[in-house]
Amino acid sequence: MMALLIVVVTVAGMEAVAYAVHRWVMHGPLGWGWHKSHHEADHEGVFEKNDLYAVVFSVLAIALFALGSRWWPPLWWIAVGMSVYGVIYFVVHDGLVHQRWPFRVVPKRGYLRRLYQAHRLHHAVEGRDDCVSFGFVYAPPVDDLKARLRASDVLVRRQSDHRDAWRPDRGEA
Repeated sequence: MMALLIVVVTVAGMEAVAYAVHRWVMHGPLGWGWHKSHHEADHEGVFEKNDLYAVVFSVLAIALFALGSRWWPPLWWIAVGMSVYGVIYFVVHDGLVHQRWPFRVVPKRGYLRRLYQAHRLHHAVEGRDDCVSFGFVYAPPVDDLKARLRASDVLVRRQSDHRDAWRPDRGEA
């Protein structure tokens, strides 16, 4: 029972970690070099430089698996929680939101629709500044995000597949 609790708390905690890393590292001066590839309209190949962040988190989880199996078992369960969050991230962010699957699914209603729209709004601003919605599993209300984007007065429509991301009533967002 304790192991399950550790896994669940770790999955929830990873959303907070992911938010912080996305907001202050990936969109910060040190991490933008990798993350910029994710915000660019044109991608070469299946992978982008931003995918290196998944490698970093995977290496951390592997290290925790090793330490947990040899030194302190709760670390092993933390690594399980990190891995579960990684799978959720892959399915929701890479698959549902960015359509990196071989098929396309656009949610029509409910929380998945809100999550989809929130992340599209994140990409509605060019560059790393003034973006909204840095979580990957939690999505703030879309109307709040649109209001923040309008208030920032820097919203720039992109001539890419994110063109109408800020207008959920238009396009696919």
